[in-house]
This record gives sequence, structure tokens and C-alpha cells, in this order.
Amino acid sequence: MRNDIDEARDHNGNEIDCSACAYIALQRDGKCRPKQACVKDRYARRIDRFFDWNPELANNHLGDDYFEARAVAAKHADVFRLPPMLNDPDETVRWAAAARLPDSYLLRLRDDPHREVRIRVASRLDDAGLVSMIGDSDYYVRTMIARKLSPSMLPMMINDPEPEVRRTIVRRIDPAWLMRMAQDEDPGVRLEVVGRLSDDQLAALRDDPDWRVRYEVATRIDVTELTRMADDIDPLVRDVVAQRLTSARMPPSADKAAEVVKLQS
Repeated sequence: MRNDIDEARDHNGNEIDCSACAYIALQRDGKCRPKQACVKDRYARRIDRFFDWNPELANNHLGDDYFEARAVAAKHADVFRLPPMLNDPDETVRWAAAARLPDSYLLRLRDDPHREVRIRVASRLDDAGLVSMIGDSDYYVRTMIARKLSPSMLPMMINDPEPEVRRTIVRRIDPAWLMRMAQDEDPGVRLEVVGRLSDDQLAALRDDPDWRVRYEVATRIDVTELTRMADDIDPLVRDVVAQRLTSARMPPSADKAAEVVKLQS
């Protein structure tokens, strides 16, 4: 019995018949090889190898039935043949074409129905293009935008409905906006804010409703502000407050005291 695994098959699962292939002559020149480099094979890597060896044939396969053949052909075809591929029914083909075209063509894919295409588009656009995408329906597309948009433009996104997007914004936004974002309804966002606030700004969050925020505040706030947190309802917050207050009141050790006396004499 023949093993199907050892047979070269096309994307429909049919065994490939090299004798009926228009490129049979390429085998004699070592430019086509079953199960290694074949434009009709179901595996993209074998199609890719075929076009690596025969790039001049890529233009002929931009209309193939198999989307992998079209996508791989787009990587090797003449660039001027690629704009129509932006309307291909398959997202892999659309992105393969866009990846080789000037950035101006990417704007055509800002509203692509497939999120992966829009994510890749956002990874390449400049501020002007990114601003036009800040209302995208997918949170991860907006996260990508928040990672790339210039910090000065990020205030446009501080009311994004997704906390993960707002957390990304906090990490990059101009510090002047941090106190505004310290009022965010999501504790995870406020926790990110605390990490960027200067020590003298922390007092504004010592009564935050989330214990994690108060704990971070207690670890960094000036010791003179700690007494107001000594009766915090959370035991972990009270413990760190007590430790810092005790440390602040603790007299120097005998060795340290001797060193101070020696320096003063």
C-alpha cells in the first residue's frame, strides 16, 4: 500500500502528476522538484522555494485558485502588479501584497475585515494614519496604535473603552496627563499610573479604593505622609506602613553611632 504522506499533493488533496505539468521542463534544470519546490504543492514553503528558484514566473500565479500560491507569488511578483491584490478575498494575500507596497497603499486596508491585517497595518502607519484608526472595533488593533502613536497624540485615546489599551497609554503618555488618568475607573490602569508618578504626587492616591494601589503608594510615599495610612483596612498595607514608620524612627546602631561621632570629632 502506498503511503499518502510520501505523495506530493495539491491543496485539494489530489496527488500531483508532474507529467501533466506545464513546468515539467524545469525539472531537467533543477528548478522544480517534487516535494521540495513545486508551485502546485499544498505546502507554502514548497511553493515559496519554487518562486525563489523561478521568480520570473510569479506574475503568472497571482490569480491561482489556491490562496497560498497567490500569497507566495505576491512576495516575488513585480510590484506594479500588486495593487489589485489588496482586494483579494483572502487576508493572507492582501497582506502579502501590502507588505511590499509603499505605505500610502496601507490606508486602503485600515478597515480590512480581518483583524490581523489591521494589526499589521497599524504597525507600519505614521501618526496621521494611526489617528484614523483609533476607533477600530478590535481592542488589540487599538493597543498596537497606542504603542506606536506619538506620546503627544495619546490624550486622544485616554477614554478608550478597553483597560488594556489605557494601561498601554499610561506607560507612554506625557507625565502631565498622569494625574488625569489616576482617576481611571479601572484599578489596573491606576496601578500603572502609580508606577510613573513622582513621589510627591503619590499622596493623591493614598485613599484609592484598590488595596494594590494603596500598597504601592505606601512603599514609596514620603514617610511624613505615612501616618494617614496607618489605619488602612488592608493588613498588607498596614504592615508596610508600620515597617516604614518603625524604620524611620529607629535610632542608628552602635556601630553607626560610633562612626557619626568619629566624623564629628
